[in-house]
Amino acid sequence: MSRIMDFEALRQAMAENGERPEGPARNARAEELLAEAEKLDIPLAVIEALGHQVKVYSYSSEKDRVFVPFARLLRMWDERPEDFDAYEAHALHWTFKWMTAGMLGQPHIPLASVENWLGEMERRYRLAGYSERAVRAAEFGIASHIGDRARAERAYTAWLAADRDDMADCHACELRGQGGWQARQGRDAEALELWAPVLEGEFACAHEPHGVLARSLVPLLRLGRVEEARAHHLRGIRLVRPMESMRDAYAAHVEFCALSGNEGRALELLAERPAYFTDTGHPRSLLEFLAVVTLLMDRLTALGQGAREVPGPAGRTWTARELAVHARGEALELAARFDARNGSSHIGDLTRATMAAKPLVERLPLGVRTTPAPPPPADEEVPEEEPGVPELLARARQLSETLQPDAPQAWAALARAADGAGLDARARAELADNEAMVQGADGIPHFEEAAALYAEADDPGEALAARARGAYVRALTGDTEPARKTVDGLYDEVLALYAEGVTGPRQTAGVLISRARVLMRCVHEGAPAGEAERAAREVLAFVGGRTGDDVRLVARGAEARAMLAELAELGGDLPRAADLFRRAAAEYTGAGLPWFAVEYEARVGALSQHLGEPAEAERALRSALEHGGAYLEPTGRAQLHLQLAELIGARGGTEEAAGHALQAAHWADEAGESGTFGAWGRHLLGGLLLRQGRWTEAAEVLESALAELSAEVHGDGALVQTRWWLGDCLSELGEHRQAAEHRLLAAGIAEHWPEQQDHATLAHLAGESLAEADLPAEADRAYVRAGELWEALGNPYFTVRALRARAWLAPRLDAGVPGARELMARAVRVCGEALAEADDPLEEARLTTELAHTHRQFGELLASVAGEREEALAELERSAALFAHLGTDGLHGRTGAELAAAALEAELGRTAGASARARAVLAAYEDADATDETVRLRRETASRLLDEE
Repeated sequence: MSRIMDFEALRQAMAENGERPEGPARNARAEELLAEAEKLDIPLAVIEALGHQVKVYSYSSEKDRVFVPFARLLRMWDERPEDFDAYEAHALHWTFKWMTAGMLGQPHIPLASVENWLGEMERRYRLAGYSERAVRAAEFGIASHIGDRARAERAYTAWLAADRDDMADCHACELRGQGGWQARQGRDAEALELWAPVLEGEFACAHEPHGVLARSLVPLLRLGRVEEARAHHLRGIRLVRPMESMRDAYAAHVEFCALSGNEGRALELLAERPAYFTDTGHPRSLLEFLAVVTLLMDRLTALGQGAREVPGPAGRTWTARELAVHARGEALELAARFDARNGSSHIGDLTRATMAAKPLVERLPLGVRTTPAPPPPADEEVPEEEPGVPELLARARQLSETLQPDAPQAWAALARAADGAGLDARARAELADNEAMVQGADGIPHFEEAAALYAEADDPGEALAARARGAYVRALTGDTEPARKTVDGLYDEVLALYAEGVTGPRQTAGVLISRARVLMRCVHEGAPAGEAERAAREVLAFVGGRTGDDVRLVARGAEARAMLAELAELGGDLPRAADLFRRAAAEYTGAGLPWFAVEYEARVGALSQHLGEPAEAERALRSALEHGGAYLEPTGRAQLHLQLAELIGARGGTEEAAGHALQAAHWADEAGESGTFGAWGRHLLGGLLLRQGRWTEAAEVLESALAELSAEVHGDGALVQTRWWLGDCLSELGEHRQAAEHRLLAAGIAEHWPEQQDHATLAHLAGESLAEADLPAEADRAYVRAGELWEALGNPYFTVRALRARAWLAPRLDAGVPGARELMARAVRVCGEALAEADDPLEEARLTTELAHTHRQFGELLASVAGEREEALAELERSAALFAHLGTDGLHGRTGAELAAAALEAELGRTAGASARARAVLAAYEDADATDETVRLRRETASRLLDEE
């Protein structure tokens, strides 16, 4: 560490240290700076260094170290108050509040000492002439901490009644405390109403809205306002993640995840902050953290994951069950220490309530990547009255008769109960048949077994149908020719049996539809479509007029119609295909079988998109989701939501589209498709949140998407767009270095594309971010790259803008002011040359505007950096003249240049010229709209120049 030689250097070093991340490194530097301050032999230097130490300790995990430097400061104040300037005197009194709260968080400090300190604070505030507001707020903190509700209510009322002054906490912090009290009393709606100005950005400070966002999560869940809870989690966790001192707020996010079915996300958060398990500098927040850890581990154990390895204190591996025991013990021991100090059971009661909390939402999709929790273990107790085999058989048959989705589970239950005994041949045939249907290719022997049993049960038609089903499964395995020969023979047999009255329509239709299915497989392998089409039409002709109340026959007809639709699609007749799929879906829904319509509505959706009918595509996809209901598989649900997100987003329905993208990501995760559909859903969701201006949420989601997006699966275009969007979000959030990183990575991919527009744009945006991040050399390189690309693309506008940006950077680089002049002059030349070649009036106007802006910036650069006022004035006059050439379209630009020129003339002592320009501006706006913000500002500036005359 270099020696600090004077007070200003010390102040600069403290300012730089204050910008460092919270943590031990910043604290250690503060200690070094205090030692350096003491060497300067300047009392105020020591006072400021001690104040800096108090602040960094307070905003860290080492809060327990704050009392020593504050005690020294207080002693210095009592001995020589004249050594303190006004700022440090104010800071000393301000810090009294931190000391009171800090003592409460340390159970080894007796309550009497805390109360005495409150009295000392009240006495000193009175002597200094401050209001009671901060004192009563501190008293409220003590009373609410120990559970003295009556005193807390009195102090709360007195706090709000006292006047606000320089010692009152900022509005954001006060509202956090007030809302927190309401929430603890069970008044969640009132709490959220109090917090609203902080949540909406009206009030903010260094730690707000961070804390309020965290504290709002559980109240929002309790009120059922889950959309807001999700948004607050995504916003809040990003804010508290780098804040070492906000362990309590971080714990609130873990608690939210544990209570909303996001246990996997909660574990990820724990893994990010291993030191939170062991940092002892603030026991109160450690207690809150350990209570939440216990809640989470108990929840995992209840879900059958007690043996799962989880993040925990360093030095060993932990299972959820082991960590639950450890965290509970540590938390209860800490709570007991607080209660012993406080003389109440309040902290222990709160701790036990936190640990025993039950989930408030079964599973709340968050939009970010997370591992879904397994379902709770099945209840091992046997029901008192378990259905017998006859009841199970009746139920399975009834569900099969009506083609219900849970029929396979009913047959499986019967198989477990019967265990092959006590069933006649017919029932055993049905069992074998249903077992075959769920086993895929492995089920072919079961179909043969079922056929033999149907024959034994004197149902030859159903025996043929079972064999036909087996033939279709064989065709699905690629063995189409033998399957075809088999079904052709079965077809002849069943028609003969039907003609003789030996079998019925259902069994006959079963063989006909299986034959049509096999022939459709042949078409997909290259066979002509004619025979398959005739087979499908034969099914339709057969079931027509015979269906009655038999939903099985209706289903056969609907399936056959869908086959004709598929053949029409293969033949290129997309409108007919869509119509036939619609009719098939309608037949299923009309028969009370909506779950069978899902696939066909989805096909209508895809075809309608190809046909340029987005409204019909949207209708069909919505119908598919509705018809699938609870029976829709997670993968299918994710795909439908993805398609809807894209369609609705394309027509401008951003908020609804975001909801579908969120659901898509959620269901993809449930299906184990996080890295495919899930990543794409998060990609879409992030972009849609960005379009709504929800930068923080979008950034969280896009970063999560990037973890799984890949060029191989999603294409490099998705990677570029995601990083592009993320860079935009981070730029809005002021995280310019990170924004530049993503923009440069995206540009590196786009560099290899044939079309270079995106590459140029990303390089230009990276230059902006690097400049904002105070990295001028890196920004200049990015702008050089962008400028070369814009020039190659024949885009003079952005070529000029890249040159102007470099000109503003040049004085901070080796090029210096001469380089800045040359770059700005080159920008003028490039724009002027393009203007000279323009042959379109619109293009000429646009280039004139760009040239006018360039002359103005040239003038501002010369005045501010080179000190060349006369030359700068000439550039501003050129700018004003060009804007004037544009007429009313250039009015604001002209007046802006005129006012800048007037300011320069005033600096040069040419008051008459400055006044003339100001009057010209006022005259230009004589009849202008007074509500226009630019008009108002221009008039104010012109009037001020005249007043200074």
